[in-house]
Amino acid sequence: MSEINYKDALKLGQKEAQSRKANGESPALPALDDLLPADKPTTVVNLGLVPIPIKQIVGTKTGGRSSAFAANFMPILEENSEFATKWKHLCEAHITEGIHDPIKAYEYKNRFYVLEGNKRVSVLKFFGADTIEGVVTRILPERDGSDEIELYYEFVAFYQYSKINFIEFSKRGSYTALQTVLGKELDEEWTIDEQRTFAAAYHKFDKAYTASGGEKLQSTIGDAMLSYLKIYGYEELIASDADEIKKNLGKMWEDVKLKDADEPIELKTEPPEEKSQHQGLISRVLSPTISHALQVAFIYDGTPAKSGWVHEHEEGRIYVQKIFEDKIDTITYPNALDGDPYDTIAQAIDDGCEVIFTTSPRLISASVKAAVEHPDVIIMNCSLNLSSRYIATYYARMYEAKFILGAVAGSLSDSGKLGYVCDYPIYGQIAGINAFAIGAQLTNPRAQVYLEWSSVKGAEGAAKALAEQDIHFISSQDTAKFLEDDRDTYGLSYVVDDHREVLVDSVWCWGKYYEEILNRIFDKTLQAEYNKTDKALNYYWGMSSGVVDVWCSETLIAPTRKLIDFLKESIRQNICIPFLTPLTTQSGEVIGEDQKSLTLEQIINMDYLVDNVIGEIPTYDELSPMGKATVDTAGIEKSQNDIVKEAEKKSSDEKTADKKATDEKPGDTAQDAEKDGDEQ
Repeated sequence: MSEINYKDALKLGQKEAQSRKANGESPALPALDDLLPADKPTTVVNLGLVPIPIKQIVGTKTGGRSSAFAANFMPILEENSEFATKWKHLCEAHITEGIHDPIKAYEYKNRFYVLEGNKRVSVLKFFGADTIEGVVTRILPERDGSDEIELYYEFVAFYQYSKINFIEFSKRGSYTALQTVLGKELDEEWTIDEQRTFAAAYHKFDKAYTASGGEKLQSTIGDAMLSYLKIYGYEELIASDADEIKKNLGKMWEDVKLKDADEPIELKTEPPEEKSQHQGLISRVLSPTISHALQVAFIYDGTPAKSGWVHEHEEGRIYVQKIFEDKIDTITYPNALDGDPYDTIAQAIDDGCEVIFTTSPRLISASVKAAVEHPDVIIMNCSLNLSSRYIATYYARMYEAKFILGAVAGSLSDSGKLGYVCDYPIYGQIAGINAFAIGAQLTNPRAQVYLEWSSVKGAEGAAKALAEQDIHFISSQDTAKFLEDDRDTYGLSYVVDDHREVLVDSVWCWGKYYEEILNRIFDKTLQAEYNKTDKALNYYWGMSSGVVDVWCSETLIAPTRKLIDFLKESIRQNICIPFLTPLTTQSGEVIGEDQKSLTLEQIINMDYLVDNVIGEIPTYDELSPMGKATVDTAGIEKSQNDIVKEAEKKSSDEKTADKKATDEKPGDTAQDAEKDGDEQ
C-alpha cells in the first residue's frame, strides 16, 4: 500500500513542480531563511507544543531541506531513493498506528516552516490531515504600519487569549469582531472545551464553504464565517450540520462574495435623478403599479418618549404619512432591543410590511438576517459604512452642520476654549468632532476644542468636566431637542453656572429623507440603483439634499445669523468644503495634499482627531454598556485597534516576566533548534 501511496504522492509532486516551472515559479518549497530580512534582528517567542494546521505549513526553515519536495510538500525524488524508503515507512506507520511524534517548526506571519519533520508533514498532507502537533517558535516581523503586519499583530493578540491559529481574516478589526460575536470579552481566555468546540464548528463551516465554491474567492474562510456568525449566530452554527450551513450560505452568498471586493461599498451622496422601471431582487415586492397602500414599518430600539433619536425618526414617520396619505400605511415597532430584534422585524414582515426601516445601528445584524431570509422585502438600516448586499443603509452628513456650529462657537468665544460632548465612537461621529474643530479654527485661529464622551462619563459627567475647565460654549450631542425639560441639553449652548442657552443646533431632517427614499421606491429608482452595482449601497446625503439643516436661536446677533446662512448655502453649492486639506492630526501627521478635499471614504473612516482637539477617542473598556453595544455593531476601527494595543501591552508585560520565552538575542533560538539534527 505504501508503494502505491508513494507513486501517487510522487505524481502530485511532479505535477506541481512542472506547473510552477511553466509559470516561471520556483518548484521547490520556500525556505524561511530566504524570507527573513538579513540586515534586521528578529524577535523570537517560544510557543511550546501546539497543534499546527496542516494547510498553513508552507515551507522549510532552511533551503537545504527543500530539494526533496515540490512546493505542495509532495515528494519529487524517485521511488528507489533512500528518501522514498523513509517516506514509505512513515506512510505505513501513519496507516497502522498514526504519526504521534511532534515536528519542530517556525511560525512567521502565521505560516509554518519545518525545521524537523518534513516527511511527516508530507505524509499527513497526502492523507488530508487537518493538524499535526509541533514545537513552535514564533518569529515576529518588524512593525512597519502596513495593513498586512498590523493585521498579523491583531492575530497575535487574539492568539494570546484563544490559542486559535487556524482562522484568518483579510480585514483589520476582524479578530476583535469575532470575540464580540462569540459573546466573549476581548481579553477573555478560552477554555480547552471552547477551543475544541470552535475548531469543530470551523471545520464544519470550512466543509460547507468549500462545497459552495469558496476556494474560488480571494477572501478567507474566516471572512465568510464571521459574516455567517453575524447573521445566524454561533449557537446556530454549532447546532447545524454542513448541509444546513451550505443552504444558509446560499442565501447570503452575495455578501460572501462582497468580501472579495477591494471597495465593497458604493456611497450615494445625493438622491438619484434618473427614474427606471427595472426590477431585481430588492424590488420584487413592488409591482409596476401599486394598487394598494404600501405597508412601511419603522423599527425603533427605544420609544419616542425616552429617546431623542427615536423621537426624531417618529416625527419623520408622521411627516411621510401625511405627505403620502393613503399611498402608504406606516406601522411602528418600539423597543426592539427588549427581546430579539430579529423577531420584531419578522413580526413586521408577518404583518405585511413590504418596506422596513430599522432606525438604529444596533439593529444591523438583525436587519441583515431578516433581509437574507426575506429577499422580497426592502429593509434599510440607519447606519453608515455597512458592507452588505442585502440591505441598504442611510445616514446624514452631519459633519456639515457640525462645521457650521464650530464656526459659530469660534466666532463667539473670546478665550477660544470650546467644549464638545460626543456619544459613541462610531462611523460619522469622529468626522463631526473634527469638522467642529476645523470650523472653530476658521473663525478663531486660537480655538481649541475640549472633548468629552457621554458614553464614558455620562451626559452630566461630561458637561461637568467641561464646566470645571471654565468652558462656556459647549456643543452637546447632535440629537435635536425633543422634550421640553431637556431642550437645553442639545446643540451648541452658552453655559454660565446653572444657566444654559441653546444658540445653534444641527438638525436631522428625517421626514425629508424618508420622503425621498419612498419616492425612489415608488418610481423604481432605488431598485435600479441596486441592480446597477454589485456593491453594498450606503446612502449618505447632506445639506444639498435637504436632509441636514441648522437651527439658530432668535437671540443670535444678525452677523452670526448671516454667517450661518452663508456657510449653509456655500456647503449646499459645494463651495465651502469642511475637510479641505492638508489636515494635521494630534500626533503631527499631515493628512492630504494642499487645497484638496478628503474623499467621503476618508471622512467616514476617520480614526484620528485633528490637532486643535484636546482629548482622545475612548477605548472599548472605557465605554458604558450601551456604548459597547453600539460600538460592537458600528464602531470605528480605532476602538478595535486600541483593544489590540492593550492586549499587546499586557502580553508584552507577561513576556517580560518570562525570560525563557522572550527577549532572546537574534538567532539564538533558531541556532539552538537547528542543533537537533536530522528529521524523520
